[in-house]
Amino acid sequence: MPAEQPFVHLCEVGPRDGLQNEKSIVPVEAKVRFVEMLAEAGLREIEVTSFVSPKWVPQLADAEEVLARIARRAGTVYSALVPNEKGLERALSCGVRKVSVFTAASEGFARRNINASVAESIERFRPVVAGAHAAGATVRGYVSCIVECPFDGSVRPAAVREVCARLSDIGVDELDLGETIGVAVPDEIARVLEACAAVRPMAELVLHLHDTRGTALACAARALAMGVRRFDASAGGIGGCPYAPGASGNVATEELDYLCTRSGYSTGVDRSRLCEAARFAGAALGRALPSRLLSAEAAGSSCQVARGDAASA
Repeated sequence: MPAEQPFVHLCEVGPRDGLQNEKSIVPVEAKVRFVEMLAEAGLREIEVTSFVSPKWVPQLADAEEVLARIARRAGTVYSALVPNEKGLERALSCGVRKVSVFTAASEGFARRNINASVAESIERFRPVVAGAHAAGATVRGYVSCIVECPFDGSVRPAAVREVCARLSDIGVDELDLGETIGVAVPDEIARVLEACAAVRPMAELVLHLHDTRGTALACAARALAMGVRRFDASAGGIGGCPYAPGASGNVATEELDYLCTRSGYSTGVDRSRLCEAARFAGAALGRALPSRLLSAEAAGSSCQVARGDAASA
């Protein structure tokens, strides 16, 4: 009997992190269908939206309506990002049972992104974590700028570990390490993972990569080899952080799925349906998306080499 393939959990962040920086407002109907198509593709977790102030992220001002209209699929987690207790209350009222809070490993990014120091942001999360747990919800803690900050420069792995330890101390259930500006190479990611594995086991850490400079998949491959089994990604490679200049381009979910499955891991994702969802998002945005896998398919390449041709390729 063949050995069971190790499972890799892919969290789809396209509907939130992918769309949040878009200037043209995407209609509610399109957002709802995008989320539903992602669930139909077999993704087990989808970060649907954010409950931050519409003043700061107008694209996601329709959070309640989107969540109310989604046809929820059994076995899929529909999560949302919240900045504070008010955001938590709004999320819980929409039936959200997993929320995300966000801080950074650098003071400069924390100040620019959430108008607080790292320590202040974590104290702000204490009642959010307690309230979520009291309601039976789990909490993910994002740590941005794990390798480099656009304002402060290089970030020490020890600084990332310290922030993770603080989040763990206040009860955050899941630690999500964000390589926010897409500068990292595999050795840098390895050093951060080694540091943070002192706080949580490697298989429980989540890695959130940007492909701004084309190194995200190489970093993901190193992380897989080190035992990481949880990743964020965005269908089509859409998105980026509005507070990090030049940091466009989350790693594309279909490309990360391709890496995982070709490397002997299982994701539970139907990649053809995932690509359909990515193409739908591209049509809704009115432009071609950066995913190279989508481009290869559009050019007529299935990216599959017949066994008999492999030796002569």
